[in-house]
Amino acid sequence: MPTYGDLRQWESAPVEGSAGAARGMTNVLVSLADELFAITVPRDWRGSAAASSRTSSEQISDHLDDLVAEMAAVRRGLHLAADALVGLERGVAEVESLAHRWQFRLGDDGSVTDVSGPVYLDPDKADEYRAERQRQCDELVDRIEQLMRRADAIDHELGEVLSAALSSSYTVSADGDLGEAAAAGELAVGTTLLPPVQGGRPGDAAGWWDALSDADRARVIAEHPDWIGNLDGIPFAARHEANVSLIAHTRQQLVAEQSRLEADLADNWFGGTFTTDDAALEMVRDKLASLDAVERTLAQSRPPAPDGRMLLMLDMSHDRAMSAISVGDPDRADHVSVFTPGLGSTVHGSMEGYDGEVAGVRRSAVNELQRIGRGSETVASITWVGYQAPQNRDGFWEKLYDFGQSEDTVFDATSAQRGAIRLVSFYNGIDASRVTDPHLTGLGHSYGSTTQAFALQQSTGVDDAVFFGSPGFGTSNSDDIHVSGGRYLIEAKWDPIADVGHFGVDPSHLNKITHISSGETTLPDGRYLEEVTGHSAYLKSGSTSQYNIAVVVAGAPEMLVTGDNSGFGDIISWPLPVAHN
Repeated sequence: MPTYGDLRQWESAPVEGSAGAARGMTNVLVSLADELFAITVPRDWRGSAAASSRTSSEQISDHLDDLVAEMAAVRRGLHLAADALVGLERGVAEVESLAHRWQFRLGDDGSVTDVSGPVYLDPDKADEYRAERQRQCDELVDRIEQLMRRADAIDHELGEVLSAALSSSYTVSADGDLGEAAAAGELAVGTTLLPPVQGGRPGDAAGWWDALSDADRARVIAEHPDWIGNLDGIPFAARHEANVSLIAHTRQQLVAEQSRLEADLADNWFGGTFTTDDAALEMVRDKLASLDAVERTLAQSRPPAPDGRMLLMLDMSHDRAMSAISVGDPDRADHVSVFTPGLGSTVHGSMEGYDGEVAGVRRSAVNELQRIGRGSETVASITWVGYQAPQNRDGFWEKLYDFGQSEDTVFDATSAQRGAIRLVSFYNGIDASRVTDPHLTGLGHSYGSTTQAFALQQSTGVDDAVFFGSPGFGTSNSDDIHVSGGRYLIEAKWDPIADVGHFGVDPSHLNKITHISSGETTLPDGRYLEEVTGHSAYLKSGSTSQYNIAVVVAGAPEMLVTGDNSGFGDIISWPLPVAHN
């Protein structure tokens, strides 16, 4: 198996040059067809000498057929290897560039060593710094592993072609038609698409994708869109193309399943009384409605418009559909935000509304950047319904009765913890899929803020985080929330969820959290912003809370309107035992 040091030396140009030489040799051999025909035995020649001559001529023809096929196969194999090496060269260049930028040394054995040297660390940010360094190191290791995997596949495939040619394995029956023999030799050689590693991290996916040639990338999207549609670490433009191509097939599968379930229920005298078919049919119908919602959302605006929608995720493998849609291009934007919603969130019931609110945040962020002379900077905002958020179908009191007995409830942290695992991967995939990391902001509302907080207790590359209407961070120590920039909290008046402190202490009582306002205010330029109250209006256009969220997304914290909106609920939350669990 080649080493990483070998990969540094590999070049596609000499291999393509060899392919060109093999093509020239094949053409020379094919041109001999006329001469071969000219030396055939005359028809009126009879006798043993004539028979021997005919046998010899046929043997020469058959041998030349095989030789042409072998040369054509070698040419094809070399050309495919050279094309694959172009992708490999790109992958090596990318990992070398990242290592240089992040100050790591890559050894010829594939080792990764931190060479950043001593740095002064703000004690409050030391853990974040170390976590970020480890994240970068892990990504480099993953990328190198995938480059090695790809290199081994290229080496193996070309070796098989050359070995087959040397052992005269490319035998054809072309009856002296050397052009046909050459075509047969080329058809005998192909390349197998190397799938992404199963269960890998975003760095693995990024390394695998970087090492693919443009032709292989196109093949993946056309032949295996399911490989990359939801794979974190792949550029979002490719994921969008793959996911959009899957919509029709996914709908066809769901419609077939709907028909089957409807037929089964119709044939059953007891309906769904003794089966789960009723529930399964409801899930299928909700998923079909989710596809409708996705298509309507994408139709709002399409790339390359600045606010074009991109389908970053489409997952039907769980009870409820999951999806992520961006407004703007997260592959190129200077600022990227990810909004995680909470209780009751579904694709079919929530995506369109959330998309409109997130589009409003993005529009406000763009406007504020223009006001401060940074209008060239771009923004992409993502709605991430990428987990199974707790539902409230049975009503509040039924859920309250279910308290402590079910994982699919707003009172239990399980859905948030499971969602956080997926959100961590999504966050890391944003950085891994790009040449340069964007300014990345996490936005979490209600139970979604708890999901976000669990995610941010790991290394994610998130720079700033805004929590609004939060029932808790899953911790009573704000130092557990790892971001390189700011931790921001918005609490509106008369928002009971923000005071409950069910998942750790009420966040309004945590230290090292910047409180930003949701009350009415007039900005220095004379613009009036209105107050929001209750639990569900934080993203309302023209409000102080939406403005504050937008300037965090824009990376302009100096423009924030700070101040909390503490009320009676914050006063009484201190002594509540549930606030300190």
